[in-house]
Amino acid sequence: MPPNPFRSVFGTWTTRSSADHAAKIRVPDFHYFYQAVEDGALASYGHSSYALFHRAASYVDRVLKGAHPRDLPVEQVERTSFVLNLKTARTLGITIPQSVLVRAEQVIE
Repeated sequence: MPPNPFRSVFGTWTTRSSADHAAKIRVPDFHYFYQAVEDGALASYGHSSYALFHRAASYVDRVLKGAHPRDLPVEQVERTSFVLNLKTARTLGITIPQSVLVRAEQVIE
């Protein structure tokens, strides 16, 4: 997955503080964006914020080139990913079954 250029602006404080708080009270933290797992959350299942920003930029480009927003189709990011953080799982004392591990697109150790 590509690095998120907006990470320092959008979401880092929120996901880090959420992951830190969850670790402090020893509760699994599950997020929508995979970047949260890199910040210490247990798992995520959802879209890449990078892909969402990329789609938004293409809409802005078309509007700036003269397209009327009502004429633009509604689009969704088609690809979702499941990411696990085994380091967080070990810290919380959670054993992730092999059947779940094989479904993960990315496993952070």
